[in-house]
Amino acid sequence: MSVIDAYLDALWLEQGASDHTLAAYRRDLTAWQQQLERDDETLLTASPTRFSTWMEQRREQGYQLRSNARMLSSLRSFYRWARLYGHIDSDPLANVSLPKVRPSLPNTLEEDEVERLLLAPDVGTPLGVRDRTMLELLYACGLRVSELVGLTGDAVNLRQGVVRVRGKGDKDRLVPMGEEAAEWLAQYLKTARPALMQDPTRPALFPGRGDNSMTRQTFWHRIKAHAITAGISRPLSPHTLRHAFATHLLNHGANLRVVQLLLGHSDLSTTQIYTHVAQARLEQLHAEHHPRG
Repeated sequence: MSVIDAYLDALWLEQGASDHTLAAYRRDLTAWQQQLERDDETLLTASPTRFSTWMEQRREQGYQLRSNARMLSSLRSFYRWARLYGHIDSDPLANVSLPKVRPSLPNTLEEDEVERLLLAPDVGTPLGVRDRTMLELLYACGLRVSELVGLTGDAVNLRQGVVRVRGKGDKDRLVPMGEEAAEWLAQYLKTARPALMQDPTRPALFPGRGDNSMTRQTFWHRIKAHAITAGISRPLSPHTLRHAFATHLLNHGANLRVVQLLLGHSDLSTTQIYTHVAQARLEQLHAEHHPRG
């Protein structure tokens, strides 16, 4: 077993890292390993000087600071593990640093734009009811698209008004769905889902082909189509409604820790980006409406 495989196994066993996370670490470590092999070095004999030289080469090739910072984070994690388990005596990247990356503000939507997007599906059809319900849940619960399409029928409790969500690292959290989303979900379960599924006993809450769970890509195409119908021209991402959920909660006075729990963030610093979004919105409103703005 290679040292990369051993490290990724440890990430999976000890931290419950997802397949997506493991694949990202493997790409970073493999890229670094290939650079080292050109100088007859290995991951466990690398020098800080070699890493700094590579970062300069990547900058010249057009890699952004954020990409290099992510690479450094991946490699630091690997070398901390390697030192902890005796594969190396000292961490070659312990004193290596890159300029701080200013967090970019998530692309989000104004509240009226969200309302137009929610109204876009044709709810006179089973597909339209399905899409409306999915959009309502996505926004009301702040879900990741992967979490939404992965929901099963037993994950929703209409009586209590909550959704059990399986997030990153296979960690479950309970999220309230709100009255509007609950009403659409009840209508969907009663009318649209039976019409869309050949076998309604299958577990997928929102079916795609063959009664299997809809793919992320399919739902993302649906979002973009509904955005066009709603007249929303700004760029969207699969996380746009999740960003809107967090930003709008903070704009209306929600506690940051509550938003952290609802989003399923393990680290509060990840959630704090949304305070910048809310602050930017306040500054915009001040500039537009204050007589001294």
